[in-house]
Amino acid sequence: MEYRDLLSGFVRMHILYHASQEEVYGVWLIDELAHHGYRLSAGTLYPMLHKMVKDGYLTVRSERDGRTVRKLYTATEKGRAGLAVARERVRIFAPKDSDA
Repeated sequence: MEYRDLLSGFVRMHILYHASQEEVYGVWLIDELAHHGYRLSAGTLYPMLHKMVKDGYLTVRSERDGRTVRKLYTATEKGRAGLAVARERVRIFAPKDSDA
């Protein structure tokens, strides 16, 4: 992903947004983020998810389906609060009527 260091915060916002709407899992997030123009590998996404869990922004639970174990992530209250703050701060980049 070009500009990875700059855009990683937006990726985290996307993750928190989706995880606040419903439980999400890694492969689904990779596909969803690709729709928004972010190309992430599992080697990039999973460490990011693990850190977000460690930092208290997400919770994780495992669900077994036969031989497959899927980890499902949900935003915590801290994650929802962090998303709200990030959304407010990002508004400065939205054009105002006078800027258009």
